[in-house]
Amino acid sequence: MSDDFEAERTRAADWFRSLRDQIVEAFEALERDHANGPLSDAVAGTFEVTPTKRSSDDGSDAGGGLMSVMRGGRVFEKVGVNVSTVFGTLGERAQAAMAARKGIPGMTEDPRFWASGISLVAHMQNPHAPAVHMNTRMFWTPHASWFGGGSDLNPCIEYAEDTAHFHAVQKAHLDPHGRDLYPRLKEWADEYFYIPHRHRARGVGGIFMDDHATGDWEADFALTQDIGRAFLPAYLPLVQQRITQDWSDADKDAQLVHRGLYAEYNLVYDRGTKFGLETGHDANAVLMSLPPLAKWV
Repeated sequence: MSDDFEAERTRAADWFRSLRDQIVEAFEALERDHANGPLSDAVAGTFEVTPTKRSSDDGSDAGGGLMSVMRGGRVFEKVGVNVSTVFGTLGERAQAAMAARKGIPGMTEDPRFWASGISLVAHMQNPHAPAVHMNTRMFWTPHASWFGGGSDLNPCIEYAEDTAHFHAVQKAHLDPHGRDLYPRLKEWADEYFYIPHRHRARGVGGIFMDDHATGDWEADFALTQDIGRAFLPAYLPLVQQRITQDWSDADKDAQLVHRGLYAEYNLVYDRGTKFGLETGHDANAVLMSLPPLAKWV
């Protein structure tokens, strides 16, 4: 590992942690400030924070992070904001998956890796308020390193104006890095968050990138940061508007059915879920994205 990488690793991990802190603070403020509408007279939710640890096969330290989960709030039915920094060696199945995606030579001879990032999934009490997913991450091997990340909106009751706002904020944060980026990352999200066996998208899209490495680490990191910075201004106004709306039993039923789609996608297709379980990370942290309740009909 070069000295340059050590510095880059520290900067990236520190930034993911700072983004985590900002989001946790903003979400707890949403809970405290919810004064009108359904559940506004309930107790405000707070995050339960649990350190996570990962060990190598020989029992040595292999990193960890923080799992922050809020359950049963008056705005959030369940939301998880995880940050982690893990390292070690990739097992055979993880190596095979990585090689298939990246075509990286030398992985078998030297399967070391380092990864850091933030991952967030929010499932809401009010069916009119959209669920959401966001993550940003950095991955390193001795043979290559790259960034990934994005966010996507998952409403069970769609509002065209909410979708437009979410996408407009993403575009505004990406355009300074190149006008071609937003349409390319939007299309990538549409493809990635598609559920083949249901012949439909998981939600109304967003932006997504993976394996991003242009050769300019500073530019790639800056882009990754702006993907993270876009999240709160894209999402918070939607929640603030929708949590005041009343809902019916039919609305709640639609939400539970839609959550079934989310669970199917995360368990069958999501790369992050597969990688986390393959590399021995805390299963509760990996699977925190699953909704608290769902329904299949």
